[in-house]
Amino acid sequence: MEKLLETILLGLIQGFTEWLPVSSTGHLKLAQHFLGWTVPTAFDGILHIGTVIVILFFFRRDIKNILTTLAHLDFKSENGRLIPLIIAGTIPTVLIGLVFGDLIESAFSDVLPIAVALIAFGLILYSSKFGKEQTDNISYPTAIVIGIAQGIAIIPGVSRSGATIVVALLLGIKHEKAFKFSFLLSIPSILGAAGLTLYKERSQLVTAGIGWTEIAVGTAAAIVVGYFVLKLLQKTLMKKKFHFFAVYCWILGALLIALSLSGY
Repeated sequence: MEKLLETILLGLIQGFTEWLPVSSTGHLKLAQHFLGWTVPTAFDGILHIGTVIVILFFFRRDIKNILTTLAHLDFKSENGRLIPLIIAGTIPTVLIGLVFGDLIESAFSDVLPIAVALIAFGLILYSSKFGKEQTDNISYPTAIVIGIAQGIAIIPGVSRSGATIVVALLLGIKHEKAFKFSFLLSIPSILGAAGLTLYKERSQLVTAGIGWTEIAVGTAAAIVVGYFVLKLLQKTLMKKKFHFFAVYCWILGALLIALSLSGY
């Protein structure tokens, strides 16, 4: 029962923080640190797959249209142009993950570096306030820069959705387009990273006592909460209040620094 409660709580944390620009990976690491839990990274991967299901459902019409244009090899329509743009944005994300993934994992295993990352990211997040809506058009250079931002977000304390949306807004992309492209771009990267983690470390789930019941319940919690949080993020972004999340990052980062220096 204790392990079930752990996985439910982690699923709720994942659902609340995956789409809000506050770093779900950072929150999962912090929860495990302060609660004294040891949960395999393979379970984190499963939770990320759960929140991808939310994206697939939320953007189901867009995804259906993209797949239809792909089947017809139509890359000139609006949906068709998204396919090579997503590929272009995914490439730098993958390269950053492969080259720096292990280094970042070890460097950000403690509370203090995560706290510093949260405060620094809060500054970046606040800068989205100064973005000027100019275009719905995403060029290949823009897609690559957004993909680099997504790759940098492997740092715990840096939000993937926050980083990609902020960069898109600062590059003049309109809010609705930035929102849609950010999450469509996340699908191959999250699935790829989570799938690779599961493949490498699936045996850890059994060792940690996490069975199908814990996986199902934890994932369900992440999916249900994640859907409503994604709608909240969309409304916040459309109201141009996205930068307000910076305050949360600063407060949490400062609190964590205080706790870290106090020996917690």
